[in-house]
Amino acid sequence: MDLIQTIIMGIVQGLSEFLPISSSAHLVFSSNFYKIFKGIEIVQNSNQEVFLDIMLHLGTLIAVLIYFRKEIFEIARALFIGIKTKDYSSKDFKLGIYIVLGTFLTICVAFPLSDIAEKLVFRPDIVGVILFFTGVILLSSEFWAKKISDKKEISLKTAIIMGIAQGIAALPGFSRSGLTIASGLFSGIDRTNAARYSFLLSIPIILGASMVYPLVKIDLAEVVTYNWTAIIAGTIVSAIVGYLCIKYFLKFVSKFSLAVFGYYCLIIGLVTAVFFTIYS
Repeated sequence: MDLIQTIIMGIVQGLSEFLPISSSAHLVFSSNFYKIFKGIEIVQNSNQEVFLDIMLHLGTLIAVLIYFRKEIFEIARALFIGIKTKDYSSKDFKLGIYIVLGTFLTICVAFPLSDIAEKLVFRPDIVGVILFFTGVILLSSEFWAKKISDKKEISLKTAIIMGIAQGIAALPGFSRSGLTIASGLFSGIDRTNAARYSFLLSIPIILGASMVYPLVKIDLAEVVTYNWTAIIAGTIVSAIVGYLCIKYFLKFVSKFSLAVFGYYCLIIGLVTAVFFTIYS
């Protein structure tokens, strides 16, 4: 792993974490395409690569924390006041509870899938097939959303569905933002609110993964041997690109449908599945 590779992957992560095209899939693709270009064996189980993936997600976590800092403060404040006064009626308090519940459901679904998800990092052909199905889900949600004229706010039921969807997205190829936004559209939420809630819902789970995974599965003695210059560079790039992506993606979804991302996932998923099947 070198500096150029981590910068490329930082750009990929920053763009694809918030666009509904699966950041995990694109990290798998970019890493394996880079290996092919450099003549490295495509199936190479490297803890450093897994750790880099965690750090790149930490970069996009920093981006979402900075962008939604006001909303995060208001939600935290509402939770504190609500618990103190036992007044649970505020919109921000409910939103905070929904995020906590959604995160719990995400963990319940994602944890049993963690071993499978780690193995898929080295099976880009299968990841391509899963990305294809992400495209199908996005297009289906847009088709369904057009039939719903009465747009709703985030509810308990929607929070449960979106939390489960985020858990399923632990598998590379299933877009976290894609599945959560799509499940919001299926529930009758407009794109902008679904996207904003999707980004807020990502905060606890990315924060948890960034802290827990290195402590549980990474050998600290091995970590010090990693290329930290490259890892830090990739993380910074991921944060900058991620911030810009959030800003402009929210403007995009307020005016346009997600169909273009659905077709993108169909095409890229199919092409990569065929390519890596032949190559391997």
